[in-house]
Amino acid sequence: MVLVLGRPDIEAVFTMKDAIAAGEKAFKELALGTVVMPLRPVIPVKEEGKLKGRFSLMPAYIGGDMKALGVKVITAFPENLNKGLPLILGTVLLNDSSTGELLGIFEGGYVTALRTGAAGGISAKYLAREDSEVVGLFGTGPQAQTQLEAVAVVRKIKKAKVISRDPGHVKAFCNEMGKLLDIDVVPAKDSKDAVVGCDIVITATSAQQPVFKGEWLERGTHIIGIGSHHGPGIKEIDEVAVKKSKLVVDSREACLAEAGDIIDPIRSGVITADHIYAELGEIIAGKKKGRENDSEITFFKSVGLAIQDVSTVAAIYERAIKKGVGTEILIKR
Repeated sequence: MVLVLGRPDIEAVFTMKDAIAAGEKAFKELALGTVVMPLRPVIPVKEEGKLKGRFSLMPAYIGGDMKALGVKVITAFPENLNKGLPLILGTVLLNDSSTGELLGIFEGGYVTALRTGAAGGISAKYLAREDSEVVGLFGTGPQAQTQLEAVAVVRKIKKAKVISRDPGHVKAFCNEMGKLLDIDVVPAKDSKDAVVGCDIVITATSAQQPVFKGEWLERGTHIIGIGSHHGPGIKEIDEVAVKKSKLVVDSREACLAEAGDIIDPIRSGVITADHIYAELGEIIAGKKKGRENDSEITFFKSVGLAIQDVSTVAAIYERAIKKGVGTEILIKR
């Protein structure tokens, strides 16, 4: 039997705190060398020479104590927004790591938002100042929601200043997240206001150019960049911010292939690849130190890894089985 879980099922058994715990273990296993995870192949879907969307596969095997195997199928079609559909759609498959048998099918959109938020939260745990209270947030989509939720799990956040292209979205986001997290969530006056006076700055947008100026960053700030990552020329963070930061990534290989925030300043000679201080898993595993003082600016760049999806659904599956949640289906052989 295969267990099928939609978002309501996942929400019934799994919290952001659980997602942070699962993600932390997965990043650690990556640093310990127990993971097999090829770079994701991306298939451009074109009609009459025009790019309509992208189709990607994200497979991974996590060894060590986790023993988790699976793959995420994810698509990104911009025109979906005009059809009442999410820009990004996905499905995650979980397999038995000892037999290869399919165990579960999971709605991937929520899993993606959850595990991406968790990664930001993990980075804040190791890289943000312990006294961090104010967040500057660029974006109001599902990723922005889970990023704010995750940093509120690991730090005692009191206030968030939010900015987006649509003022209506900002107002609705502030009302919803303020009630959910019981903190002061307010619209930022402008981009600068979302950076100045903030302990943590999060960019969760689809922007193709930097959303703030690096010169605005104050000492001790932690940046979480999880938005744009489709290669050179597409970035949320400018070269000034990257150069002045202690740069930590989810994966060196993936970021050097996909993160314009890093690729562009390397190509222009502002930094070299050695500017990447560590992978997040290396810090979790104790191979590298995290934040070393309250003055340094830290920057966590994530392009998203298959181990995050696989570790998350493995933990969800375990809880769902125990609580009898989800729908079982029989796939005849």
